[in-house]
Amino acid sequence: MTVCKSCLSSLCKDRIPQLALANNLYRGSLPAEFKDLTWLEEKVCAIYSITVHVTRLFQSSDPAQPKVFHSNTCAHDTNLISTVSVLPRTIADINGFISVVFIGPEKFDLKRLATLFRVRRNKIWSFLTWLTQHNVLYAGIVLDQSVMESYPEDGPLPGLCDAIVQD
Repeated sequence: MTVCKSCLSSLCKDRIPQLALANNLYRGSLPAEFKDLTWLEEKVCAIYSITVHVTRLFQSSDPAQPKVFHSNTCAHDTNLISTVSVLPRTIADINGFISVVFIGPEKFDLKRLATLFRVRRNKIWSFLTWLTQHNVLYAGIVLDQSVMESYPEDGPLPGLCDAIVQD
């Protein structure tokens, strides 16, 4: 088994490593209804945000499959920690953490991001209400229904077109 230096140091001193699950860091499993949350829906519900996400989207070079895309998303640490006391995060907040670089011969069609950047209003609201009832970190968080109404029922994140750079 591979153990990091920090954990090994603690174990050699007969101490539980600081980030071990035995230190009550495990919050339990999510109910089945939240197993299909998208990464973006989770970000909307996060109290802390310490990363920005850059997605590079490549159009297929195969002329027989012009609508096929390949992509990778990298999460980069920031030197700024964004902490909220009201959730969900606003659409402007979320768009501030996202950048999409599109590489391809055609003009990019935003509808193609519908699955990668999908948000569902009811799913987010249900998750937030569940978190406030089941996670002590969310106990004092205010849920703002007016912010929630700005999210689509089911679709790509609004305003995402401003985060797209076409190469």
